Amino acid sequence: MNQATHDDATTRAIHLPPPSLVDRVRSVGLWGAGVSWLVPMLTGMTAAHKLRPDDKLETLNRLYCWGQLKLLGIRWHAEVSPAVDPTTPYLFLQNHTNHFDHVVLYNATSHYKQGIELREHFKYPVYGWFMKARGTIAVDKGRGGQSAEVLANMRAEVARGHSILGFPEGTRTVTGRVGAFRRGLFYIARDLNIPIVPVAVTGMYEVMRKGSLMIRGGTDVTVHVGAPIAPATSDEAEGGIDRMMQQTRAFMTDRVDAHWAAGHGVGR
Repeated sequence: MNQATHDDATTRAIHLPPPSLVDRVRSVGLWGAGVSWLVPMLTGMTAAHKLRPDDKLETLNRLYCWGQLKLLGIRWHAEVSPAVDPTTPYLFLQNHTNHFDHVVLYNATSHYKQGIELREHFKYPVYGWFMKARGTIAVDKGRGGQSAEVLANMRAEVARGHSILGFPEGTRTVTGRVGAFRRGLFYIARDLNIPIVPVAVTGMYEVMRKGSLMIRGGTDVTVHVGAPIAPATSDEAEGGIDRMMQQTRAFMTDRVDAHWAAGHGVGR
């Protein structure tokens, strides 16, 4: 395969077969089971966060994620680099596919992972209330000058020994491929002097895609957790930011593109 053909093969959008009637009926059932788990679990955890420190509720966090994975009807597997230290706080950067991304990653490592979310999402019933109670780091869409506030909140989490979970694409993929990266999280890694752990999740595009509420169960989902990437230093200037971005993106795209090349979808 020449370079032009290879580049085209790794950038084409992915086409999946249209859902059958059985898929639609199963999706309704999976949604019903998932909501029946989510509402009581997150309601109880929201109340618990008002009474106990976050770290004391880690068992519940993991139980919730485990249950939600089971109720998605997927076969979950994690491949974690042995270079990932369970005692070191990291900035986990993951490809962004659907609303279940944080659930898929969480139990892959033992780190307490604090999330980042638009402040307006805290208004959502149940889920938004839970995020706010848990201390999820709020960002304001399109607001200039928010970086200092976000950086301070992240620094406080890292000081507590917590890791941060972020999505450098900033939005969910509409093609099944890894999208363009934004630079903000890489500046934060540099400013906090915190290593980046790249995460590539395959199989979740088949489970649910942006713009659709269809959940397809029976899918193999793999969480690929890579070796830590050293944060940029002030001596590297913009070159250090570029290095982190390139290494993170290469890890994600190699695994996502290999997943599709193995025949899990049809390019178009």
